[in-house]
Amino acid sequence: MGTLEQRIQAFVKLGEFLRTYGRYKAGETAPADKLTSFSKLDDIVSKAGHKNGWFTEENLLYAFSAWGEVLTPQGINDWLTSYSFKKTPSKQVAIIMAGNIPMVGFHDLLAVVLTGNRAIIKLSSNDTDFIPFFISLLETYESALKGGMIITKGTLTSFDAVIATGSNNTSRYFEYYFGHKPNIIRKNRNSIAILTGSESKEQLSSLGEDIFRYFGLGCRSVSKLFVPQGYDFDLFFEAIASYSFLKDHHKYHNNYDYNKAVYLMSQFPFLDNNFFMLKEDKHYASPIGTVFYEQYSSLDTLIAKLEREKDQIQCVVSQGVMDNEIPFGNTQAPLLTDYADGVDTVEFLLKT
Repeated sequence: MGTLEQRIQAFVKLGEFLRTYGRYKAGETAPADKLTSFSKLDDIVSKAGHKNGWFTEENLLYAFSAWGEVLTPQGINDWLTSYSFKKTPSKQVAIIMAGNIPMVGFHDLLAVVLTGNRAIIKLSSNDTDFIPFFISLLETYESALKGGMIITKGTLTSFDAVIATGSNNTSRYFEYYFGHKPNIIRKNRNSIAILTGSESKEQLSSLGEDIFRYFGLGCRSVSKLFVPQGYDFDLFFEAIASYSFLKDHHKYHNNYDYNKAVYLMSQFPFLDNNFFMLKEDKHYASPIGTVFYEQYSSLDTLIAKLEREKDQIQCVVSQGVMDNEIPFGNTQAPLLTDYADGVDTVEFLLKT
């Protein structure tokens, strides 16, 4: 797998590739040495939407851009500086990836490779092409990585540790089959926003990015709002009006129509702006086209409740409410230090 510096440099080059590709898609002329790779990625992007209707070009380019922003020398070195990389035998680490949003398993791959381990990758059927493409680029940048990132379609048999991402249902399957090995097994989590009523229209518009990016399919997508009792949603609906283009996406619109019909037939009360609904509900996971909301009487009581239920929550969006809060509009651009479920993957791999 080469030295740590060689591995870092391969990912730094990938970051530069992604940033350059973003500029190319924005209209800049592609560098001659990248024309072939850009053409291949163009083809994968074009076909991705046919294979998975949620993978729009806009969302794919957003995902590439987000990774390009963090895969820099400073970004990677700042991330890794707090860890002690001792020379240890390379382990076989199985990575079972989800496919709800583009490249959702890439952070696990990054952590496994940078810690000097061999990745045995089980791709989601919803996202089969991007990880292999980027692996091929990494192997081009650093030949020592060849053979260190293996994609398998068969049964996982030979591995020393496992990182598996799925739902609450699949986690039981994962625990049954992989519980005897060191593991990180992720379940369902959702993100929330806490509104106090003092938010500006600009902040609420930014919250729309947290809600609607990737159609709300990610664990970092805000699926629930906590609002003061008697909160007036008029400014919120006005602020997110620019996302009405979502109704032109057939899969989103079909889900919105279906869930609206269910609410109407069940006589559930809800708020609606003809492309998005708000429903008062105690649960965290809301269906596509809907965000749940819950009213609170006291921020102190709410914070105590969220602490009790923290294992269901990925991100908290707010301003001046909680210590670990994320600013409005920032949930979908995580830093390398933002670990899923708050479990430090690098620390796990270094100690396993």
